[in-house]
Amino acid sequence: MIREIITPDRKQQSLFHACNFGGMEELLAFLNSVFPLSDALTEHLSLTVKVRELRKKEILLRAGHICRDIHFIARGLLRCYYEKGEQEVCSWFMKEGDVIVSIESFFERKVSYESIQALEDCVLFYINYDELYHIYQTYPEFNWISRELTQHYYILWAKQLYGLRMQSAQERYDWLLANFPELALRVPAKYVASWLGINEAHFSVVKGRK
Repeated sequence: MIREIITPDRKQQSLFHACNFGGMEELLAFLNSVFPLSDALTEHLSLTVKVRELRKKEILLRAGHICRDIHFIARGLLRCYYEKGEQEVCSWFMKEGDVIVSIESFFERKVSYESIQALEDCVLFYINYDELYHIYQTYPEFNWISRELTQHYYILWAKQLYGLRMQSAQERYDWLLANFPELALRVPAKYVASWLGINEAHFSVVKGRK
């Protein structure tokens, strides 16, 4: 079950402190590192952003549903996957400090073809579609933050496409270790193999060569 903890009024603590883990401050610092936040926007985010907790293996978004929220990962690791026949194909992983959303479903308000699942216990900050667009319209600096994040993830996606589709199985695994070594330690091997586009049995052989 997903647990939500929402600050009801201005007198309560920030969500992060209320939940006794490390970071509404971290979220605000992250956003401020992208582009300086005004005091008004900082206060608005402190009052608007909600927190969601997921247990390991819980589903954040299920295929066939609309993605209504955009999340920032304060703690934990998640995978995005879609079903191809009877197989689950992993398309990406996101961890602490990442933004996670089903892009097409969220921005076009359409049913998602992909699912998002927690691979570890997770703590997520989130706002919904209407809240995001209110911030765009009211606080111009947030549009710059959105632009910078879009550029960051576009570049990351382009690198991933090259790393996962243009090289041999061994080269893909070497690319993973060079660029995302933490994923090799935290993500179950069957999901890493799926993401790299390598048969699980062959993946064991590739790993054994290191």
